[in-house]
Amino acid sequence: MGILSDKDIAYLKDLFGKELKRKVKIVFFKTEDKTRCQYCEITEQVLEELVSVDPKLELEIHDFDSDKEAVEKYQVEMVPATILLPEDGKDYGIRFYGVPSGHEFGTLIQDIITVSEGKPQLSEESIQKLQSLEEPIRISVFVTPTCPYCPRAVLMAHNMAMASDKIIGEMIEANEYWELSEKFGVSSVPHIVVNRDPSKFFVGAYPEKEFINEVLRLAKG
Repeated sequence: MGILSDKDIAYLKDLFGKELKRKVKIVFFKTEDKTRCQYCEITEQVLEELVSVDPKLELEIHDFDSDKEAVEKYQVEMVPATILLPEDGKDYGIRFYGVPSGHEFGTLIQDIITVSEGKPQLSEESIQKLQSLEEPIRISVFVTPTCPYCPRAVLMAHNMAMASDKIIGEMIEANEYWELSEKFGVSSVPHIVVNRDPSKFFVGAYPEKEFINEVLRLAKG
């Protein structure tokens, strides 16, 4: 039995038919050890059903335990992990750690469209500011599937990653990775951590300019 309903599939076919400009590769990392990855199987099924909707989508699957070359190439730290690549294979630094369910499924769909277009959904002023960065920045956005504000924060992080080779933007599902959530003091979401430093964080889906300024301020501080 499929996860996506007939209505979902019909909607996505129409949406992708109108919006996808170039091919998008979805790179997925999993492990067969269900004690270490409770949601690998369902994430893989969601992605398989998703790529079947449109021929411009491709799914590449790697085993986290055995495919060390790919793990190192994409610097994957945990599973399930989902990465989106454009047609030319450039790694924008977009990461999903955890199953993209609930509101975050919509984030995945929007990211696919943006990656197919090849340009971040940010103002030219923001893009120029981010392209001038000299030091690497990692933006970790802790989310839950039921949080209606989280997609905005995740999309901001992912668009910032698209705009700069220095940035990695990662969605982390707080309930799946509860040890990380405890480490970073996540009590409400979206909880945004900069450079994996528990003391450098803010909470909330800020508007574009404020979000970028806060990330850059914390990165410098």
